[in-house]
Amino acid sequence: MQPDAGPARGRRSERAQIPAPLRRDVRILGRLLGRVLVESGGPELLQDVEALRQATITLREEPTQERRRGVTSLVDGFAVDRAALVARAFTVYFHLVNLAEERHRVRTLRERGRRGPVADSLEVAAEQIRGGDGPEVLGDVLGRLRITPVLTAHPTEARRRSVVEALRRIAGLIDRLDAPDLPGSEAAAVERRMLEEITTLWRTDHVRRRRPDPLDEVRSAMAVFDETIFRVVPLVYRELDRALDPTDPGGRPTRVPAFLRWGSWVGGDRDGNPTVTADVTRTTLAIQSEHVLRGLETGARRIARSLTLSGRTSPASGELLASLKRDEGDFPALASQLFLRFEDQPHRRKLLFAAARLVAARTRQRTGYPSPDHLIEDLELVQRSLLRAGADRLAFGEVQHLVWQAQTFGFHLASLEVRQHADVHAAALAELAPTAVGDASALDRLAQEGWPWTAPARSPQAAEVLATLAAVADLQGRFGTEACHRYVVSFTRTAADVAAVRALARLAAPEGLPVDVVPLFESRVHLDAAPRVLDELLALPGVAAWLDERGRALEVMLGYSDSAKEVGFLAANVALHRAQGGLAAWAARRGVELTLFHGRGGALGRGGGPTNRAILAQAAGSVAGRFKVTEQGEVIFARYGDPDVARRHLEQVTSAVLLASTPSGASAARQGEERFGPLIARAGEASERAWRALVEGQGFADFFHRVTPVDEIRALQVGSRPAHRTGGGDLGSLRAIPWVFAWTQNRVNLPGWYGLGSGLASAATEPEGLERLREMHRRWPFFRSVLENAELSLVKADLPIARRYLELGERPDLARLIEQEYERTVELVLSVSERDELLAERPLLRRAVELRNPYVDALSFIQVRYLRQLREGSVSAEEAAQIARHILVTVNGVAAGLQNTG
Repeated sequence: MQPDAGPARGRRSERAQIPAPLRRDVRILGRLLGRVLVESGGPELLQDVEALRQATITLREEPTQERRRGVTSLVDGFAVDRAALVARAFTVYFHLVNLAEERHRVRTLRERGRRGPVADSLEVAAEQIRGGDGPEVLGDVLGRLRITPVLTAHPTEARRRSVVEALRRIAGLIDRLDAPDLPGSEAAAVERRMLEEITTLWRTDHVRRRRPDPLDEVRSAMAVFDETIFRVVPLVYRELDRALDPTDPGGRPTRVPAFLRWGSWVGGDRDGNPTVTADVTRTTLAIQSEHVLRGLETGARRIARSLTLSGRTSPASGELLASLKRDEGDFPALASQLFLRFEDQPHRRKLLFAAARLVAARTRQRTGYPSPDHLIEDLELVQRSLLRAGADRLAFGEVQHLVWQAQTFGFHLASLEVRQHADVHAAALAELAPTAVGDASALDRLAQEGWPWTAPARSPQAAEVLATLAAVADLQGRFGTEACHRYVVSFTRTAADVAAVRALARLAAPEGLPVDVVPLFESRVHLDAAPRVLDELLALPGVAAWLDERGRALEVMLGYSDSAKEVGFLAANVALHRAQGGLAAWAARRGVELTLFHGRGGALGRGGGPTNRAILAQAAGSVAGRFKVTEQGEVIFARYGDPDVARRHLEQVTSAVLLASTPSGASAARQGEERFGPLIARAGEASERAWRALVEGQGFADFFHRVTPVDEIRALQVGSRPAHRTGGGDLGSLRAIPWVFAWTQNRVNLPGWYGLGSGLASAATEPEGLERLREMHRRWPFFRSVLENAELSLVKADLPIARRYLELGERPDLARLIEQEYERTVELVLSVSERDELLAERPLLRRAVELRNPYVDALSFIQVRYLRQLREGSVSAEEAAQIARHILVTVNGVAAGLQNTG
């Protein structure tokens, strides 16, 4: 494949716009892939791939009916299997190009870091706060800072694990090409290995044969923790410490507390997923603990190897020597070995004893650390001893990193959270205590006083609810309360939905179970009702007492996906922003320390987009130093797959939380809400009417199934969770992920923009409406963020290609509605933002999308061909099964090309 051929007419060539190192990498990878295609399928396969590539590039240059018919004729002329091979070639190409772009991003981050502070950095944020709000405010915010990313197993990573691992190996080879003065022989060796790995990638089946089970998902999450997150976290703390005080970082006590905490739904989220059981949850936390204890042990041994200072030059403190005596009594055999080898290195011996206690904790022996606090005490003892010996730099260097890791991850790695649907609890109570169903006061009494009778569960579902809560009690006993104490209730509607879990917890663990029940408000109606529900909740004596015991700290989760699916892009954004502001005001009135948990998806139609910009666009007072957010599917690998990218992401998020938590940050948000709130509310209402007119129209559900590969996506086996919440196949039960995924595949990208144009048009018709919209865009970060996300969705949508899919629906009226709303939305977004083209302020991103489009088009034409054959029923049952499997190759390819799933 020749990736840098065929520049678009009337524009600078691709060669002029692609940075030289990236162009080199793409050229090498494309050339090697072409060689693999020839070796695997003969020169004819490469010729077919090149013919389609050139045809789609030409179509982009000259979008005529004749050119379009030529591409269609070329694709239709391929045999079914040949079309699948061509699609696979484009899919592998996208994986390689994505990898090259990621490595170039890393290259760019490193180069910018050498030139000085970069935008969104911790250094810039600290200086901005000091210069604006003052150093006292910076210290206050830092004291309250708590950021909690929560990894989920939501099925939005379309790539198989074997594909991801192959790409990671190729990434390492690309990095080797950056070595200065790389000898020719070594460059040849790198290319040889690349060719080998690309051959492996080509010959690996990219479509899963079976759906992963929950423990497969747990192991995938552990790989991200092991390879990236565990190592990166102390580097983020170190960078903030340097930003706060650049004088001798590492040679003085740190000013940064361990403010990151990790959560996980992987192995705990059972909402609509019957494969996540109590046993799975138990096993999950055991796996997590195994990984973090090994990580801490490795860290202790690594530091011990370098901590070789002599007891004569750096004498140990009395308390360290006393602790060594205790260690020797617990580990006599090890003590003899260490004394013989490192008699005069007491600090080294202490860290090696710490490693031994971590091993004993992992294997559940008596001599193991009973909790992470005991490890931290030992590490701080080492620090004090080093300080007393005058080795300040050793006390606050790598030893501090290990302290931070222990404080952040504990012995459980990530707090495992349970999630279940409110209706499941209600069904269990209908068996166990039917008179208490829906009665918050009665349920609160059961939670406080205990159940006056034994109520064995009769149905498997009710038994599993109690077994899950019993598992939470067991895990707390083994790993500590922090390891598993949050229980998220999906579709919370009333206070009784929260009280139900507290009552069931008392039945499952009569001695009492410390569990924080987190209400999740998802639909627009329930988002609006959240403050009222919370007032009802706090009116319950047991809940009020529980809240007081916790220092009046409360967590509430907001769902982005279902609200967007229900009312559309703009109306959902408005409802979520209004809910944030309403809950922040409610918390201030009630004296509650509120943490909002944002259930954001990866795609823009599910709350996706740059996290740091989203934080700065939050409602006034809703951040206040605390931010918690889900990280899903392909987003996990995009943000945490590489250490440099992960570090940059965490720094951007921390920077945004710091800025949003200041009085000036809250003031700017409040001014926007007060001035523009009524206008955006009216625009949201008009947007919702347009959305509902489409999706609730007669025949729309059938139209959706015909014009998207949603039915075929179900066979993609991307996660352990079913596509529907219930056994029904209607749109109401369809989860938001396959809904968004399907619209992304057909290049309409409907959930990321539909209705926005109608909403803006309605607001623009008001007196001075357009000028007020423009002012709102200039002055209100929330509205600016909404439009920026919509712009990206509109750029990734492609109407000429989308028409090929919409024609399959045989509903020209619905297709016309979609096209008209798209054109209206583009026109008004450009008018409001006062720009000539979408993403004008992000030209590199726009150009990247444009350069990818012809290659994605190739896959789309093949996918449309396959869908047309299935929709028309023009093939045999055997051929239909074959085509359905081949469609999945195109689904993977389009997802890779657009870098979006659900």
